[in-house]
Amino acid sequence: MSELLRSIDARTRLAGTNKLEILMFSLGLDAHTGRRETYGINVFKVREVMRRPAITRAPDMPAAVEGMVSLRGALVPVIDLGKYAHVADESREIMVVTEYNGHTQGFLVEAVDTILRIDWSQMRVPPAMLSSQTGGLVTAVTELADGRLVMMLDVEKVLAETTQYDDEFKYKGLAPLGGEPRTVFFADDSSVARRQIQRTLDALGIQHQGAVNGREAWAELQKVADYADSTQRPTRDLISLVLTDVEMPEMDGYMLTKQIKSDARFAGIPVIMHSSLSGLSNQSLGRSVGVDEYVPKFEPQKLAETLSRLLSATGAELAS
Repeated sequence: MSELLRSIDARTRLAGTNKLEILMFSLGLDAHTGRRETYGINVFKVREVMRRPAITRAPDMPAAVEGMVSLRGALVPVIDLGKYAHVADESREIMVVTEYNGHTQGFLVEAVDTILRIDWSQMRVPPAMLSSQTGGLVTAVTELADGRLVMMLDVEKVLAETTQYDDEFKYKGLAPLGGEPRTVFFADDSSVARRQIQRTLDALGIQHQGAVNGREAWAELQKVADYADSTQRPTRDLISLVLTDVEMPEMDGYMLTKQIKSDARFAGIPVIMHSSLSGLSNQSLGRSVGVDEYVPKFEPQKLAETLSRLLSATGAELAS
């Protein structure tokens, strides 16, 4: 199955082009639709695809967590995506090894299909009915030429609900920054990530406005800039900082950052890339399109420190 995976160097060239590659897979027969639905995951997050190894069960684990497996000397949790998504309890003999925020985990699937290269503009926000049916598990959908829907999974939601990615301890000690009111604009397609961002900003006493993807964020930011123009004020008086995810339907974070950095009205407004794509290559890609800082997801302390530093610097510039 190694032929399914392209080199990371080739994939890095997709940054800033609003394109992505999706590894498509199935989980089993869906009781709601009577079909084997097609799901997808960003190839950037896939480390390898392998046959299901021997898994060691452990006590007191969530139902969807099959146990642990040793990969190259490291213990890796294994999550049965079919069980998590309430798909028929069939044998899932393929394991997709992924990396998020520097953490490695295996996802059990029924079968892998192929890699689809697509423009993010072809990925749509899922309709409300589909979101409700899947319990918010799907963040984006696209239709293939054969009529199949490919549904991108909210892996952050899976990890938050099956691991300790978003536990209470991580928010301990966060306190209001004080000083002049500030507004942060953020964009993220994951409902779990948006809640984490909002919780962190609320703890810091920072006003905020959000969007579910880059296209919506760019439209809203342009409205803010237009209003600033009409009142003869700099846009940075209204928006202090932009926080963006990388993977989002319709417009990704790389493209959103390029749009912001190429518009003089947003001069002086820092952009933080907030992503579970935690590799150094991804951080370099973000900086290549103008990102000021990179913060991994589900690290509210790091996010708070970065926000405090950048907002303090921006405030000092405005005061001078």
